[in-house]
Amino acid sequence: MKFKSLLTAAAFVAFGAGAAQAADAIKIPINEWTGQHISAHILGSAFKEAGLEVEYVTAGAVPQFAAIAAGDLHVQPETWDNNVGDIYPKAVEAGDIVVVGETGLSSQEGWIYPPYMEEKCPGLPSYKALFDCAQAFATAETFPKGRLITYPADWGTRSKDLVELVKFPFAAIPGGSEGAMVAEIKSALAAEQPVLVMFWEPHWLFADHEMHWVEWPKDDGTCGTDPAKGITTTEVGDCGFQQANVLKIANKDFAATWPKAQGVYEKFSISNGIQNVLIKEVDNKGRPLEEVIAEWMSNNESTWKNWMSGGS
Repeated sequence: MKFKSLLTAAAFVAFGAGAAQAADAIKIPINEWTGQHISAHILGSAFKEAGLEVEYVTAGAVPQFAAIAAGDLHVQPETWDNNVGDIYPKAVEAGDIVVVGETGLSSQEGWIYPPYMEEKCPGLPSYKALFDCAQAFATAETFPKGRLITYPADWGTRSKDLVELVKFPFAAIPGGSEGAMVAEIKSALAAEQPVLVMFWEPHWLFADHEMHWVEWPKDDGTCGTDPAKGITTTEVGDCGFQQANVLKIANKDFAATWPKAQGVYEKFSISNGIQNVLIKEVDNKGRPLEEVIAEWMSNNESTWKNWMSGGS
């Protein structure tokens, strides 16, 4: 992974210092997964083509929202709205963060496993099988519990919360980063070892490897209030994972401060197909992100020039 680390209090101090030096720069946060780097840098490159100054700032996926609401960061083109913590919805309700539209990605999130695990854990892909065959996913460190690799802690704790809520016999182990999680999956596949991971799509992994998704009770939007809708009959919020909308968001003052950028941003869109190919170039082939983005911009002028037609 090219970019790591959380947006800490020290980083906010850095924003303040940087603002004095680059007051006119549009600041775009860089989160912990490569797909977001792709979205952010394509958008940033389009802004630059429109003659605007851009600054990329490393920021945690959840902590970034306080900075966007405060105006220390300006736009986030890939916000998965089912992994946003408490600050984001409050900031949207207060009007400090504005939803500009959908990014264009079709998302899926949940627990994935290799097809060969269905022989070792009969009943998969149903979540019910995991109660009976957790030991099939166990390691020496977690036995007799199975091991579940979850998102890095600063991405949110939905898997850990679900494990605790319904008493799944699994140890929820946070992955260190996207790269570390992928390395765990690839290592397990090479040796046909057990692996269960909280993951997401779009991602290049699914172009190269067959992985199956655990199936959950569907969340129709009432799982958080109706105990009958979930895994248990006594708890709420136990339906598995509601799928995200992937959104473009901005600070409330962005449109007024950068009207030309706002026009570009409104028309900006990226698909799963585009992102998967570019992620593979970076993560599998080891090419520099900046080189991959520059190549895409060169080969797709008609696409990003169409975004410019919305500017003022």
